[in-house]
Amino acid sequence: MSDLLIRQHLIDPEVCIRCNTCEETCPVDAITHDSRNYVVDAAVCNGCNACISPCPTGSIDHWRVVFKDRAYTLAEQFSWDELPVQQETPDAELVKPEAAPQANAATSPTSTIAPSSAATPQLNLFTQKSTLMATVAGNFRLTEPDAESDIRHIVLDFGMHRFPLLEGQSIGIIPSGSDAQGRPHYPRMYSIASPRGGEREGYNNASLTVKRVPGGVGSNYLCDLQKGDTVQITGPFGDRFLMPNHAGSNILMICTGTGSAPMRAMTEHRRRLRAAGQDAGGKLMLFFGARRREELPYFGPLMKLPPEFIDTSFAFSREPGRPRAYVQDRIRERAADVAALLAQDSFVYICGLKGMEEGVLQALAEACAQAGMDWPSLHMRYVREGRFHVETY
Repeated sequence: MSDLLIRQHLIDPEVCIRCNTCEETCPVDAITHDSRNYVVDAAVCNGCNACISPCPTGSIDHWRVVFKDRAYTLAEQFSWDELPVQQETPDAELVKPEAAPQANAATSPTSTIAPSSAATPQLNLFTQKSTLMATVAGNFRLTEPDAESDIRHIVLDFGMHRFPLLEGQSIGIIPSGSDAQGRPHYPRMYSIASPRGGEREGYNNASLTVKRVPGGVGSNYLCDLQKGDTVQITGPFGDRFLMPNHAGSNILMICTGTGSAPMRAMTEHRRRLRAAGQDAGGKLMLFFGARRREELPYFGPLMKLPPEFIDTSFAFSREPGRPRAYVQDRIRERAADVAALLAQDSFVYICGLKGMEEGVLQALAEACAQAGMDWPSLHMRYVREGRFHVETY
């Protein structure tokens, strides 16, 4: 009878924030989606687990033991609002959910783990069925009034509710209203832009960095919020894109646009430690790109940070009268300094538009080659040790 049983891979629709990471990662195209749910085709999935590690929420890591001829169909999975419970099967104990191997970070550059010294994150405290209601404490435009991009700094207050967050984590925001099918909107995920102590230290709040996107349901909803409005929140999400806590660790940050949110959180946490006389040591190096200076969020506060605290390089691709420059160009200009940092106790964080990823990786490879360092081996070691983190969209 056990030959008829399979361990079916399923995605939890309550926790999934529809970021498309799993579908992009799956090497056999077993994952697909409609306007509501991401699902796994049991007839195609080979259980390789390549999608497990990159998932930012953990929604991908679910399994049910079922008879092969009764596997949940795609149509059934598309209709779900929550996962079905495990049904009793005669030989279910012969196919345990934990039996499948995990993705190997040593051989898969897309698989990442958290730094060994990172604080332990809290995950999925609130779901779509049990959301947290937060109050908007502020909504501030970060970009200049004449800038093409409308980027906002939004502060959310959690009141008396426990909602611990770490730098590098994300939360889900459920826009008000309903979709074309008349169902509530699914959550949109946004990275936290504030450190673990809150946007205002000692207060139970956090901030987001949000760019208004024409036609974007989540971004327009958030950018239009007024002080005092309430928002439905899910999460927290993310147990990998976390900063190291041990003293002396260097952090190399490479970002564009709103990809600056987790970098601001990490930088602000280090700044507060330093101000309190608890300097964590280690170098901070930031490469930050935008179309124009006026469209670069947090430009003013960044310029006030002393160079002995953070080494910052900006890249602007659309400044009038100047050649286009991207973050990878600035990395090449600072190749010797970047390679020297990578040769030490360092951690790399890349966040922004997906189009930047290939160019950044190539620039890092060139910087290492110029210094006589073996980039492929170094890259793999950084991934394996939880030192290399990429979040692009």
